Amino acid sequence: MTHKSYLHRLIDEGEHQRQDFKYKVADAAKLARSVSAFANTEGGRLLIGVRDDGHISGVRSEEEIYMMSVAGGDYCRPATAISFETLSVEGRTVVIATVETSTQKPVRALGEDGKWRAYVRIADENIVASPVHLRLWHDETATRGQLFSMGEAEHHVIAALETGTPLTLSQLVRKAGVGRYKTIAILSRLIRFGLAKCLYEDGRFFFQRDFLTPIGH
Repeated sequence: MTHKSYLHRLIDEGEHQRQDFKYKVADAAKLARSVSAFANTEGGRLLIGVRDDGHISGVRSEEEIYMMSVAGGDYCRPATAISFETLSVEGRTVVIATVETSTQKPVRALGEDGKWRAYVRIADENIVASPVHLRLWHDETATRGQLFSMGEAEHHVIAALETGTPLTLSQLVRKAGVGRYKTIAILSRLIRFGLAKCLYEDGRFFFQRDFLTPIGH
C-alpha cells in the first residue's frame, strides 16, 4: 500500500475514539491533553498536518515530532512515549504520532493554569476525567483480584442507580445518602464488576445500573 492510499484510508475514517486530526502543533500543553486522553483510554493516533475537514495541509516533520515529544515527556505525568511515522503525500509531509494505552493510569496533562488533569477520549473529544475514573484507575492496580462484597451502603447506591434515570455523581450521592467518597468507591467497584456503567452526554458524566449483569453474577 502506498503512502497516499494508506493516509487517505486513515483520513476517510474521520476523527473518532482512536484518531484525531491536527492542522499543526504550536502548543505543547494542548497536545498533552490528546496524549493523556489516548493513554488513559484505548490509545490512538494524531494525524499532524491534516485539517479538521480532512484536507492535507502538511507540516515540517522535525518541528512537529519535537513538539509532540515535549508534550509527552514534559507536559504529561508520568512521561508518555510516542512513536512517529512520517509520510510524504502530494508534496506534503504528514506525521502520524501514535500513543499506546498506558499501564500507569492516570496520565495527567499540565494545563495553562499550572494544574495537572487526567483526560479520557470519548468519541472525538478529550474530556477531563471524573473522580470515578480516577478511582477506577487506582482500584485496577491496588485491588486487582479483590471480590465484590455487598453491604448496606452498596445496596443504597444500587437502589439509587436502579431508578432507570441516569444520574450525575452529585445526584447519586444525594439519592444514595452514603457520602461522596463512599459513593465514588462503591461506584468504581460496580463498574469494574459490570454492575453499573458510565455515560457521557451534554458535557456531563452520568451513571446507571447495567442490567445485563445481574447482582450475584
